[in-house]
Amino acid sequence: MIRRGVEEGNILTHSADSASFCLSLLLLLFFLSVSLFVDRFLYAMRLHDDQLRDISARFQAEMKKGLSAESNAAATLKMLPTHVCSTPDGSENGEFLAVDLGGSKFKVLQVKVRKEAGRVRRSVEMQEQTYPLPKELLIGRGVELFDHVSECLKDFLLQKKISLEKKHPLGFTFSFPCQQTALNQGLLLNWSKNYWARGLQGKDMVNTLRQAISRGMDVDVLALVNDTVGTMMTCGFDDQHCEVGLIIGTGTNACYMEELRHIDLVEGDEGRMCVNTEWGAFGDDGALDDYLTEFDRDIDAASINPGKQCLEKMVSGLYLGELVRLVVLKMTKLGLLFDGRVTDALRTKGKITTAHVAAMEQYKDGLKNTRDILLDLSLNPSPDDCIAVQHVCTVVSFRSSNLVAAGLAAILTRIRQNRKLKTLRITVGVDGTVYKTHPQYAKRLHKVVRRLVPDCHVRFVLSESGSSKGAAMVTAVAQRVTARRHQSLSSFRLSRDQLRSVKARMRAGLEAGLKSNSHSPVKMLPSYVFRTPDGTECGKYLALDLGGTNFRVLLVKIRSGLRRSVRLYNKLYPIPLEIMQGTGEEKFLSFFFPSWKIWTKGFKATDCEGNDVVDMLREAIKRRNEFDVDIVAIVNDTVGTMMSCAYEDPQCEIGLIAGTGSNVCYMEELRNIEKNGLGEMQRMCINTEWGGLGEDGCLDDIITEYDNAVDRESINHGRQRFEKLTSGLYLGEVVRQVLLDLTRRGLLFKGRVTEALKTPGIFETKYLSQIESDRLALLQVRSILQHLGLDSTCDDSIIVKEVCGAVSRRAAQLCGAGMAAVVDKIRENRGLDQLNITVGVDGTLYKLHPHFSTVLQETVVALAPQCYVTYLLSEEGSGRGAALITAVARRDQVEM
Repeated sequence: MIRRGVEEGNILTHSADSASFCLSLLLLLFFLSVSLFVDRFLYAMRLHDDQLRDISARFQAEMKKGLSAESNAAATLKMLPTHVCSTPDGSENGEFLAVDLGGSKFKVLQVKVRKEAGRVRRSVEMQEQTYPLPKELLIGRGVELFDHVSECLKDFLLQKKISLEKKHPLGFTFSFPCQQTALNQGLLLNWSKNYWARGLQGKDMVNTLRQAISRGMDVDVLALVNDTVGTMMTCGFDDQHCEVGLIIGTGTNACYMEELRHIDLVEGDEGRMCVNTEWGAFGDDGALDDYLTEFDRDIDAASINPGKQCLEKMVSGLYLGELVRLVVLKMTKLGLLFDGRVTDALRTKGKITTAHVAAMEQYKDGLKNTRDILLDLSLNPSPDDCIAVQHVCTVVSFRSSNLVAAGLAAILTRIRQNRKLKTLRITVGVDGTVYKTHPQYAKRLHKVVRRLVPDCHVRFVLSESGSSKGAAMVTAVAQRVTARRHQSLSSFRLSRDQLRSVKARMRAGLEAGLKSNSHSPVKMLPSYVFRTPDGTECGKYLALDLGGTNFRVLLVKIRSGLRRSVRLYNKLYPIPLEIMQGTGEEKFLSFFFPSWKIWTKGFKATDCEGNDVVDMLREAIKRRNEFDVDIVAIVNDTVGTMMSCAYEDPQCEIGLIAGTGSNVCYMEELRNIEKNGLGEMQRMCINTEWGGLGEDGCLDDIITEYDNAVDRESINHGRQRFEKLTSGLYLGEVVRQVLLDLTRRGLLFKGRVTEALKTPGIFETKYLSQIESDRLALLQVRSILQHLGLDSTCDDSIIVKEVCGAVSRRAAQLCGAGMAAVVDKIRENRGLDQLNITVGVDGTLYKLHPHFSTVLQETVVALAPQCYVTYLLSEEGSGRGAALITAVARRDQVEM
């Protein structure tokens, strides 16, 4: 008995005796003779390894051309950036919808990714529904096609009892070339396969889908995914070595993870991005002309897109059956098959499909299937006709797998060379009906790939769930990346309990600082200002104001009585960095700084700390010997602010600076100040120097890695921790550290770390105020970033705005928590159930930032509900306050 089948062109035989062996041998010789006859007829389709290496080299050159901005327009491989920069890492979680448009049917899925107890990896549950796509929709109006998609999606939600009210994240698998500017934006470049819907070319497919599903469903389209990318992501969920996606079905395509620095079409030089090669168009420029046959040219001429998708027409399932039909028709017309008898069915386009080709190449029943298929075409095949037609199928499908292998070899070689590896271990995720259903296609492909790239250890994984699941996985990864971005910002978000804790720590610091021999980081320095102005002050006074980035000299004229007023004349002098951080002698020869115990806010002049700065100022003036000045008072800027506002509002007993630095002063009961030695029953203004809070580690639980980086790079490492969380000198630098981290992780600026971003101080706090302005459009935000050398997209601008908002909001909340501690202390000092008090405020952060003052005030209300606090801006700064203190001191001397 003889069992006949076909495998790689060989007859399988089993002989029971010598007679049957002879018969088998004769049949084998007969089969070989027929096969050789077909091979000679189709010699141009029989590709040997040298030819495949040549094609692979041409493919590599075209890839390089497509990646270059200069040559992309002329390249047949468009190498489209997909904006997919991360593959699944197993931490994805949630429920996602996916729709898949691009094949002969339309599919809707729900994918649930969950963590199960006792399992390392997440489990994936899917439910799906396939819907027909009438041919008239594929070549009709694009709007009608997407309306059909929307109706199918709604039907799926209703069938599966999925809530229409709940917001659902959705990934959109769209198997056609799109120019993507973001993960959820993509302009259709051209249709392929048998799609030709009108009015959509050049349109954003995500926006088109959103418009179609906007009525009656709450669905957020987060990702536009090519089916090839979806396949890679599907397989990547189970195999993290999967960095190539391959489709061999109705159409054909491949994608892979390219080094971002090589993709000219997007900015960035760190990390990787998935590139959609759109390799179906390879050869459109004539690169494959010497490998084209007359049958390929006939296929192209009869297609809906002549001259386009050359490789796809040689490889994909949409065309393989038709190629076989054309070959069989030509051989029949030449009298080489069926005794030259051509039937109407054989002349009819589409009568032999790729499914027929797969059936004819079955191992066991291939010849039987071939006979049945030919009979259905009204042909009367002989045994040798069946063998010949079966071998035509083998040659056509073998050429397809060889061409795919050549393209894949080019991609794998590029990846290996990009990474400078001697050997590459990688997984290719594969989907498509040809690969899945053809009995020999996969084995042939694997064998040839491994022969062409022996230095690549390639594993092929079949995408059991198709590319649609991949769209959901891209959406899941996008959500994960977004969550990680938010996680970076979540450390800046303070809960009500955390703010209460900061308030309590500030209160403890205030109390400890009032004790004699205290080591509290909140210094609670006596100012020896016992009273606020009462309107009787008068005279002319000089005031020197140093503590910010400029030094100011003022002449202040104070008039008392009914026409009381304060008039100021001033001049600003910039402070060079070498003076700020030089010697004290240089400083006081040029400028004057009434310092107490330590430098803050970027000042680091030597030979000053621990010295009496009034004496230093007198000595500096004496060395000049140009004028006679009587130094009556030395005033902290915060105290000056309080006194300036108290001249307008007698209830002002607190001063707040929220600018380059951060500080508070207030009127404390003298009995509570152990270090004063002046008796009881009076009050004195205390300069808290609250910027030192946290130097003992009490704020470590809210201090972020970015704050620590700023502290390490500061000139006073380990000191002024509260000030570094709240003041204008440092907030911009905190933002820069966050942006730098997000960029290095590929979440911002396309992963491109510029020299500007590496430069300390480049992101000044004034940019926070500008970027957070409610009136500022994203294009203006981009303009600010570009001015800083940071080329951004609109998405980048949104993230930068979020970062600025998180950092500045935390600063305002912390200041609010500190202020709540101060006003509650005053209320309790005075034994009041309700305190009415005014805070005099100065500083550019409070004045110019669009939200800082509001957030600060809301925090005080929430944390100190028994205190009614009014805020009064010090329009003329703390210099006026210094003159008023001098006037009060003069008046008190006269009264004594």
